[in-house]
Amino acid sequence: MTASTPLWAKGLPLDEAIHRFTVGEDPQLDLALLPFDVQGSAAHARMLGEVGLLSATDSGALIAALAELKPVTERRELSISAAQEDGHTALEHALIARVGEAGKRIHLGRSRNDQVLLALRLLLRSRLLGLTAQVRALASALLDFARTHEAVPLPGYTHLRRAMPSSLGQWGVGYVEGLIEELEAADGLWRRLDRCPLGAAAGFGVPLPLNRERVAQLLGFSRVQRSPVDAMNSRGRHEQAMLDWTVSLAGTLEKLCWDLSLYSTEEFGFVRLPDAFTTGSSIMPQKRNPDVLELARGRCRELRGIADWHRQIVSGLPGSYHRDFQLHKRPLLAGMDAAAATLDVLTRLVPVLQVNTARCAAAMSDELYAAHQAYVLVASGQTFRDAYRQIGEAVMAGRFVPDRAALSATHTGGLGALGLDSAASELKAVESWIDERRKQLDAVDARVFAS
Repeated sequence: MTASTPLWAKGLPLDEAIHRFTVGEDPQLDLALLPFDVQGSAAHARMLGEVGLLSATDSGALIAALAELKPVTERRELSISAAQEDGHTALEHALIARVGEAGKRIHLGRSRNDQVLLALRLLLRSRLLGLTAQVRALASALLDFARTHEAVPLPGYTHLRRAMPSSLGQWGVGYVEGLIEELEAADGLWRRLDRCPLGAAAGFGVPLPLNRERVAQLLGFSRVQRSPVDAMNSRGRHEQAMLDWTVSLAGTLEKLCWDLSLYSTEEFGFVRLPDAFTTGSSIMPQKRNPDVLELARGRCRELRGIADWHRQIVSGLPGSYHRDFQLHKRPLLAGMDAAAATLDVLTRLVPVLQVNTARCAAAMSDELYAAHQAYVLVASGQTFRDAYRQIGEAVMAGRFVPDRAALSATHTGGLGALGLDSAASELKAVESWIDERRKQLDAVDARVFAS
């Protein structure tokens, strides 16, 4: 086996065009997977040594070499040649170069199928935790904005027409609540990912006394993905769940971008974007454009397209492994990168938004209080339908003058009870959840690479 021989090679000729076509983008895309492939391989080598399938000497040599390779792969300094085909081959060749014959034993008891399943599962856990932390950071920034501007009046809009009185505090905490819902969904997604597939091999297990539970424990999984058949059938399933989560998240982010873009126009003027968050026009000297909001909004639609792209690749296939799955790595990585970039810029923007309280107050016209005034009449004994008609006639006749201070919404979520403290408490719980999961992942290297 040379340093350019694929793991599956049997000495038979392969057409060069076929080789290029089948290799595709794997030498570039697998760089993102290599650190996790190293981590999973170290756990595998340790388990093989413990059950007697590898000698203590070979197991120790492999683990030591993998520990050396981990930072190299994190810096993306372990290259993958087109001849090697993928990261698995590059990693095995790197081990052989370091420890000789022992490197040829690392593949014992596993297939590239469950090897990549594990690397993807480890990658997804890490990226989900990172994205969750970003969502929490954006929600916290919006909560701080809501607290600071809790009482600043703001028209509430339906159909982009003024509807009822609101406030910047109510507007901001509304997005906090939406993000909290996505954070709750992330917990469910984490539980889906918290199953170790290694040991499934090509989808049928192997006739060896593997200790799959030990590998799961080393890598910080709560359990083994029991069925090898299901493990192979899950290729693409968990990745699709991750991308669908980003799409759901994008639904909230897109509306946030839309509102800020609208509210920062000269016509509304409720907020102003700092100059550092705008760009200029190549022809109009006065223009400052909200490109960051427009591109973030576009990213949200892009995430929907990426998720559909991924779904088209992984759907419509029979059970077990098929080479089609090689193609799903690009949309998976692209989707997670796009979500992370969008969350980053919005989290930077929210704390520096500049509020024009005078423009907000000036927009609070009398007709916003029409429903409130109808409720004043209801309190005096009228039916709502009669009160509704009476106030409508007054508005149309131009003689409507409401008592703006007569009523206030004191129910949960109303202007008098925004629930800011409850939202803060829930975000604190999410922070604790993230810290616990982070400790869980941080402890993995200490276990798998221990000498």
